[in-house]
Amino acid sequence: MAKKEETVSLIDSLAEFKELKSIDKETMIHVLEDSFRNVLAKMFGSDENFDVIINPEKGDFEIWRTRVVVEDGAVSDASKEVGLTESHVIDPEAEVGDEVTDSVNFAAFGRRAVLNLRQALSSKILELQKSNFYNVFSQKVGELVSAEVYQVWKREALLIDDEGNELLMPKNEQIPGDFFRKGETVHAVIERVENENNNPKVILSRTSGDFLKRLLELNVPEIADGLITVRAVARVPGERAKIAVESYDDRIDPVGACVGMNGSRIRGIVRELKGENIDVTTYTSNPILFIQRALSPAKVSAISLIEDEQRAEVYLRPDEVPLAIGKNASNLKLASLLTGYRIEVFRDVENQGEEDIYLDEFSDEIDAWVIDVLKNIGCTTAKSVLRKTREELIKTTDLEESTIDNVLDILKAEFSDMDEESTDDSEENSNHEIPEEGAAEAVEDEEIEKP
Repeated sequence: MAKKEETVSLIDSLAEFKELKSIDKETMIHVLEDSFRNVLAKMFGSDENFDVIINPEKGDFEIWRTRVVVEDGAVSDASKEVGLTESHVIDPEAEVGDEVTDSVNFAAFGRRAVLNLRQALSSKILELQKSNFYNVFSQKVGELVSAEVYQVWKREALLIDDEGNELLMPKNEQIPGDFFRKGETVHAVIERVENENNNPKVILSRTSGDFLKRLLELNVPEIADGLITVRAVARVPGERAKIAVESYDDRIDPVGACVGMNGSRIRGIVRELKGENIDVTTYTSNPILFIQRALSPAKVSAISLIEDEQRAEVYLRPDEVPLAIGKNASNLKLASLLTGYRIEVFRDVENQGEEDIYLDEFSDEIDAWVIDVLKNIGCTTAKSVLRKTREELIKTTDLEESTIDNVLDILKAEFSDMDEESTDDSEENSNHEIPEEGAAEAVEDEEIEKP
């Protein structure tokens, strides 16, 4: 009786399994039924003539066996056949050839049968648990989690979440400067779920772009509400990051919303990322303009796109090149990752030594929207516009001919004025030098007359 109660207690624990392992009761019942059948198959060679009935409401189970009635002494397989005399105990009206069904007391099969059942059940529950664990976390890839540090090794750290699940964070997924202590709460994103040899592992990351995205969602309500979208992220973990954001509401400045007043929103993220500098820029579908913004704080003179190679040739003044490249080439690398283009930087030697002016400085004479259109075709300076033909500007900008003519007149006039000023300076210098030479000649004449 004790053995039967021990077996019945397996069913009583279904609710506990459901609560701890997120395995629903119906699934557990199927697992228990399969476990019974596996044990019966091992004991009798087959489970075809057995019916296992589990009653989750009462928390009990029944096993019924169906056998064929044969003549006494003609039983060849006791699990499938029963003698006529014995069958009358089950059904007094049974005759040879009939089928009779009787209840089986599983505990009567002995202690070994109960142990086999427990082993089969534990194995299936473990397998189900692993499968459920993998499926659940596979759907959470990219989500932000908080977990407690349980143990730290040289190559990885083991963390435990609120539900007791074990999560791993390899060293290469940790930000340089991360130093974890046991019991400390750490924020990270689920990077991936591995399932090698049916042994699922959840890998966390603090270096991925998704981690920065989730932190922004946490600190910027407009992103969480869907008013602002993070379109691209590029990171050198622990050093610098660039993000491109876009607003679906013209009244909202996406960059200002992400940074916050006096940097209040971005400051907490920077602390979480161990001092990582974050550049926020406005996203645009125009690749030329996007590359210009991505290379900030450098000011680009001109850009040439090679679409087939997903490559961009960027021309800058010599003094702007170091800003575009950045320390350890970080600015150039991040701009390439952010835009998806392989960016090559060139010094604008064609006009080296010549003075150029950025288009923004003409905002008092040229409408801002016209300047933006010119920037969209890669022209950010006056000289870069003047290098293009009138027909080319009309075709690429789709502006009115009169607008292009007005822009060209303003830019040409600026450089004409500069040339005149340069000429006037030269003439002034020349007029100033003539008296000096005359004075020198006079001195020489005096010296000649003295003898």
